[in-house]
Amino acid sequence: MTTPAVLILLGPPGAGKGTQARMLEEKFGLVQLSTGDLLRAAVAAGTEAGKQARAVMEAGELVSDDIVIAILRDRLGEEDTARGVILDGFPRTTVQAEALDTLLAETGQKIGAAVALEVEDAAMVTRISGRYTCGDCGEGYHDTFKQPATEGHCDKCQGTEFKRRADDNAETVAQRLQAYHAQTAPLIAYYDGQGVLRRVDAMGDIGEIAGALGEIVAEAC
Repeated sequence: MTTPAVLILLGPPGAGKGTQARMLEEKFGLVQLSTGDLLRAAVAAGTEAGKQARAVMEAGELVSDDIVIAILRDRLGEEDTARGVILDGFPRTTVQAEALDTLLAETGQKIGAAVALEVEDAAMVTRISGRYTCGDCGEGYHDTFKQPATEGHCDKCQGTEFKRRADDNAETVAQRLQAYHAQTAPLIAYYDGQGVLRRVDAMGDIGEIAGALGEIVAEAC
């Protein structure tokens, strides 16, 4: 099996990471790995790491980086990751990035690119407060930037139920941006130092952003 390359998308809430990750999945056959989904799947499968995660979660505590890394190690060994993976929600801190580096060194894998989706904080409030998703397949939409081709029907699955996140409001968005800059933005400098950082202007058209990301993936993964 081909060793999968790892693509990391960096950017604050509303930068479009989820939308772009889904497009990269479809175009390049990559697998998007969300930390939350990984934890739930490992718990449901009853893997050793999943059992550890279940115990921690049932105790109402946060799952440790060690457990997340163990679950990620298991997932990267599965066949569907052969063409590469997109990490969604991990790493969030430089400590987690260092743990990821250790894991990849052990498995002989590599980070193909860490892509910083660059946006303006002031524009994020409008972008986030207007977004919603298909309740059936999770396809993302926006009141201004991306509406379904047929009103009331998802372009992808034709579903008719849509939902909005309760925390997509100005006050909460400001708090999330503050947390991002404090914890996650330093990863940009971290990966720049490793020579794998790529920057993409994420304020433009979704298609243009996808094209820029596609060039990076074609080169790096």
